[in-house]
This record gives sequence, C-alpha cells and structure tokens, in this order.
Amino acid sequence: MTGQNPSRAAPAAAATTVLLWASAFVAIRTAGEHYSPGALALGRLATAGLILLLPVLLTRRGLPPRAAWPGIVCSGLLWFGVYMVALNWGEQEVDAGTAALVVNLGPVLIALLSARLLGEGLPRPLVAGTVLAFTGAAVIGLSKADHDGSSVLGVLLCLVAAVGYAVGVVSQKPALRHADALQVTTFACLVGTLACLPFTGVLASEVAAAPWQATATVVYLGVFPTALAFTTWAFALSRMPAGRLGATTYLVPALVVALSWALLGETPVPGALLGGALCLAGVAVSRRGQGTAARPPESAKPPENAGPSGTERSRPR
Repeated sequence: MTGQNPSRAAPAAAATTVLLWASAFVAIRTAGEHYSPGALALGRLATAGLILLLPVLLTRRGLPPRAAWPGIVCSGLLWFGVYMVALNWGEQEVDAGTAALVVNLGPVLIALLSARLLGEGLPRPLVAGTVLAFTGAAVIGLSKADHDGSSVLGVLLCLVAAVGYAVGVVSQKPALRHADALQVTTFACLVGTLACLPFTGVLASEVAAAPWQATATVVYLGVFPTALAFTTWAFALSRMPAGRLGATTYLVPALVVALSWALLGETPVPGALLGGALCLAGVAVSRRGQGTAARPPESAKPPENAGPSGTERSRPR
C-alpha cells in the first residue's frame, strides 16, 4: 500500500476488510456444517498464521518491540481467539439475525472505549452515524430473526464475541504505534492460534471426516478474511481513529445480505433492504467533516524497527 495516495490508502484498506469480513459470514455458514466452533477457529487461525509468517520472514522484520506486545497479546487472545470461538459457537445456538444484532454492539463499544481510553472523543457525526447504522443493523437482524430458535447461552456467547472484538480493537491501536500492521497482525494471529491449540485433536478428526469443499472453505477463511483482511484493518487502524473505523464495519451486515442473495440465492426481505440502506447512510454520516488523510499525532513516527524495505508506518468493529 506504500505506493498509494495516503488520503486514499486507509479507506481502500478499510473497504477491503469490510468486503472480506462480509464474505466470511457466508463461508462460516458453509464450513460450520462440518466443523465445530473451536476447530473452525483453529483451522482458520493456523492457516492465517502460516500465510502471514512468510512475508514477515522474507522481509526480516523480526519480533515486534517490547512496547507493542501488551496490545498484541490482548488483541490476539480476545479478538483472534475468544471472538472467533464465541461467534462460531453462538451462531449455532441462535439464529443469524439475533447473532448479527448482538455482535453489532461491537462498533458501539469501540467508539465508547476509544473515546475513554484513547482520547479520541465522540464527535457528533460519529455518534449520529453510529446510532443510525446500529439501527440499520438491528432492522436487518430483526427481519431475519427466529426467536424460537434462540437461547440465552447463544445470546451471551454473541455478547462475549462483541466485547472481545471491541476490546481487541482498542488494545491493538497502541501496539500500532510501535510496530507495523503486518507485525501486529501476524503475532496477534499466532497468539490466537496458541490459545486455540486445545482444539487440535477435534480439528484433526474433523478434517479427516469433512468433504474437501468444507476444508477448502476453512482455508479461504484463513487466507482472505483473516490474513489479508486483518492486515488491511490494522493498516487502516494505524491511520484512522478507532471509533470511526469501527463504524465502517456496519457495512458488513448490508454486504452479507447482498452476498447471500448473489451466492446462496437467499432473497432479502424488505426489512433487510431497509436496514442495509440505514447502515450505508449511518457510515456516510459518521465520516462527515473528518478528513480521511488525518492521522493521530503518534502515527507520525515510523515503527521502531521499520526495515530497509520501507515497511508500513504506524498510524484508527
């Protein structure tokens, strides 16, 4: 991304992340028929970790500096580990609409936590846009909900996923002051993989029993929605406020509706279309009056161990 216009690189990275994360919901639905929550998370993370390690080794980035590790470990455990397992499990206990509704509390929590812990504040456009986009996500969720199939456990698991996502994002931001996007993503992914190692035996048995298409879907989840999308997210996070970047993930429910329509033949109900329009409007409102090229003061400095190849400079679901 070093060759792009700086004012466009972060939004382009965020757009890549949002599109790939939306595709993950469709892929998880397919792979989840043959893989249990923990095994699916481990397979996805292990694949991503291997993919991410290759460029780290080739560019001789080495280990991140000590100051980056608290954020890396926290985001690795909570976002890469807890979030993925809890979401996979929660979606087996509740319908997709309820899961989407609860998990979409994540960007709201990101905005609140980043205002409190990162000093980003709560600009009026961000507050208004977040409320509008969350309303859209709620409309999508309620239009697809089947509450008879929901359980208290499933709702709690989705809530755990939302909290893990939000705290993971906010803890990742300080780490990006000291290490570049690829380093932070790679080692957070490896931390998440280590946390999921207790599912190794289950994964091995399920790989042996699953059709190759399901296993290929797990590999897809590891390569694109994880290795690539989490790196582009970290790149954007280092160049945008966490609260505003988190609000862009409200595009995910709208894109999931569109992808499910195109790839799975699931015709959206009117409520889903209305909710998608509200999500788009909310994200647009949240970006009003804020230049995309603006960076927090701390992101003006390169990572402490930036290599000679010109690694990404540090720079805010």
